[in-house]
Amino acid sequence: QVQLVESGGGLVQAGGSLRLSCAASGRTTSTYAMGWFRQAPGKEREFVATISWNGDTTYYAESAKGRFTISRGNAKNTVYLQMNSLKPEDTAVYYCNFGSSMEPSDYPYWGQGTQVTVSS
Repeated sequence: QVQLVESGGGLVQAGGSLRLSCAASGRTTSTYAMGWFRQAPGKEREFVATISWNGDTTYYAESAKGRFTISRGNAKNTVYLQMNSLKPEDTAVYYCNFGSSMEPSDYPYWGQGTQVTVSS
């Protein structure tokens, strides 16, 4: 069974930073790309960032470019999202997953996510 556990969310003021963590298990996650998604209240889940299985290649949504950095842990089944210069519009539940697709509907399994709230 696939397990995805996200952590590190919280309440932060605009301009602040947070670092999200994700631990994946249940399949050979070390050979997969991994990514972050988010879902704001009343909105569809959307792609944020993805990283290749070896960490060499990253890709970001326009909203994340220049502010967010995705990285993988040494164990390769962990992925992080460093978020700087946070804005109120970044408020959402953040989820991780493994795979390179930027389309949330391509993923059958999701974790509980971690809530990020940015106050103005």
